[in-house]
Amino acid sequence: MGVAAHLGIKLAEYDARIRTFIPYYEEMLDVAGSALDPKVGTIVDLGIGTGALSARCRERAPNANFIGIDTDSEMLKAAAKRVPAARLICDTFERSEIPRCEAVVASFALHHVRTQKAKAALYRRFASAIRRGGQLINVDCQPATDAALSRQQFLAWKQHLQQSYDERQASDYLAAWSKEDVYIPLTSEIALMQEAGFRVEILWRRDAFAVLLGKRA
Repeated sequence: MGVAAHLGIKLAEYDARIRTFIPYYEEMLDVAGSALDPKVGTIVDLGIGTGALSARCRERAPNANFIGIDTDSEMLKAAAKRVPAARLICDTFERSEIPRCEAVVASFALHHVRTQKAKAALYRRFASAIRRGGQLINVDCQPATDAALSRQQFLAWKQHLQQSYDERQASDYLAAWSKEDVYIPLTSEIALMQEAGFRVEILWRRDAFAVLLGKRA
């Protein structure tokens, strides 16, 4: 299933609608892009989508080479327009080879990994692909471990959705995504990255969302 279909929208609507779905979307991409080493040589964008995160990274590192991986061929066409000269691979990042690089970036992509065991293995693959001193930057939903606080965080997400959709639609979206996506608590996400050999910093955190930076030791 393509990303637009997964979200229940048309591809042409994606860039506008994603902002109605995800709170602080622009702010998180800005933080992720600004954290990138401007001298980076090669950046691999996992689940590149329409190229929004890569475009931010290109502003920070205009001379970098970009490699984007995505299962959605239509999304890759959009990414090709936004990030000219990028090498685009139509495949799942869970199966595809991760090319040698100085940075791996991802925006709302890694929550598609179904288990923590699979994600731990994926982080080890990233660590093998990223050269020493390189970066792993991840933008995603990573809620609190505490159940009561997590419920508050998802209520805040629902309130964001209700700025564009009615209460039932907002509830339906969250219910559908909770079945299709896996939101690992922030503390667990950090532990998996550390176990793979990354030194982790929380660059940004609000409600259930975070931007994490892993430095390859």
